Amino acid sequence: MKQQNSIPTSKVARATQFLKTGAKIGGNYLKYNVKKIMDPSMTRDELHQDNATDVYESLSELKGSALKVAQMLSMDRSVLPRQYVDKFQMSQYSAPPLSGPLVVKTFRGYFGKAPHELYDSFDINAINAASIGQVHEAQKDGKRLAVKIQYPGVAESISSDLKMVKPLAVTLFGLNEKDVERYTEEVETKLLEETDYELELRRSVEISEACSHIEGLIFPKYYPRLSSKRILTMDWLEGLHLKDFLQTNPTQEARDRIGQLLWDFYDHQVHQLRQVHADPHPGNFLMRADGTMGVIDFGCVKVIPDYFYDNYFTLINPDTVDDDALIEKIFYNLEFLVKEDGPREKALFTDLFKQMIRLLGQPFASEEFDFGDHSYFDTVYAFADELAKVEEIRNSKVARGSKDGLYINRTYFGLYSMLNELGARVRTNRPEWLRSKKHEVQIS
Repeated sequence: MKQQNSIPTSKVARATQFLKTGAKIGGNYLKYNVKKIMDPSMTRDELHQDNATDVYESLSELKGSALKVAQMLSMDRSVLPRQYVDKFQMSQYSAPPLSGPLVVKTFRGYFGKAPHELYDSFDINAINAASIGQVHEAQKDGKRLAVKIQYPGVAESISSDLKMVKPLAVTLFGLNEKDVERYTEEVETKLLEETDYELELRRSVEISEACSHIEGLIFPKYYPRLSSKRILTMDWLEGLHLKDFLQTNPTQEARDRIGQLLWDFYDHQVHQLRQVHADPHPGNFLMRADGTMGVIDFGCVKVIPDYFYDNYFTLINPDTVDDDALIEKIFYNLEFLVKEDGPREKALFTDLFKQMIRLLGQPFASEEFDFGDHSYFDTVYAFADELAKVEEIRNSKVARGSKDGLYINRTYFGLYSMLNELGARVRTNRPEWLRSKKHEVQIS
């Protein structure tokens, strides 16, 4: 894999990289339009492929928040054409790694020592490289370790990067500008947390211990003395990422068991801990043939406010959608509806969000759900496509939905997507009050 000897860290250097990318995209559109004149039947597939390649290569060199946004967008198949999804998924664990000299420089900056002075052995070549950092294998005192190193300048460039990503997301992906503004505000907050490896270490220990009772989940031990604000050392976990795991042709039993572990892991975090591992992409899970699974990377954790939890999950109870008065109250509380809405907008958005709740809450409406049922996901994606065509949504002057919902929605979308790829059948364990029985709820 090609290595990087340096990362653009100054605002000017990073802005220049964005401008170069914009120029390449402009050239791709020009090339597409010329070909379209010659062949009117030509689709936009080639254009999407060229743009996806150029955008990914540019963001890969920048690392950090720019690449993280690409990673997050790749989890949402309803937003991007398939070419972008396929390309951006590479950022989850196979971005171009830093070169050896840059790794050594990073260690000397935080420990005053090179890695080989801290560990009995240290592989200078990265095993995995993603958006915020890369992972190296090391040995110490007979233990095999994973050492995560953050890319230089990532934390310092978050705010300026997101400002430059915003117009790219609006123009290239056709997203609503107000939604993107709301989205980037929450993303910036979480990315700043994600670059603090000392915070990640504390959260990793806390959540690992709180979920240790779930049989079959494996968590690494973390080593504070070999960690710092930008370097994190933990036990090495064996296992395969989802794509590689599926290539081994695992049994349905193993798929179901891992799927159940994923469901129970998130169910316990959301409903008991009220904080959740909010980065559920395949790069953070290591799956095994015996149905056990390792969990890594607690850098992105969403703490769920009580007010949001009570309103949001009341919607998941299938009985709620038939209670018009309660639905309306919650829709205003969660900002699906806003005071500026006239009668027409109120009726339109109420109907659309009711459809969305019925659809996305469907797994909670039964005791067991087959996530391998592609017809369900086809319906979800078809609904998302139709939603994207609604002019009132695209031209809305306000962002709809509480900002606290951004990472919760993404968490469930990522969970559903992995369960779908696994083809897993799971028991939808959940709190008793989320089961349909005309449960009386109080929302303040």
